[in-house]
Amino acid sequence: MTKKKTSATKKRLRPRPSSSHHTHGEGRCVDLLQQLSAYIDDELPADICEEIRRHLGACPNCEVFIASFMQTVTLCRHRSAPELTSVDRMKMRRAILTAANAR
Repeated sequence: MTKKKTSATKKRLRPRPSSSHHTHGEGRCVDLLQQLSAYIDDELPADICEEIRRHLGACPNCEVFIASFMQTVTLCRHRSAPELTSVDRMKMRRAILTAANAR
């Protein structure tokens, strides 16, 4: 697959702490989650994918989350989209706009 360059690809994970244990206060988990979609879709350069894999090896919480997320994506890809009524679509649009305006 061709690697796309997006704004997410330019962002690197924060430098790894010098100690061998994983600390969640470093913000690395948040950085990983911000790049998660591009990582799963294989849209990141190899060096960033390697940084993410190293982080996953040091962070059991992220490793479990990513495995669960990937399984969810696979299940969703194999299911047809549910049919929505016009009322459901209207409610969804309102919820999306409300969430976007809250930012």
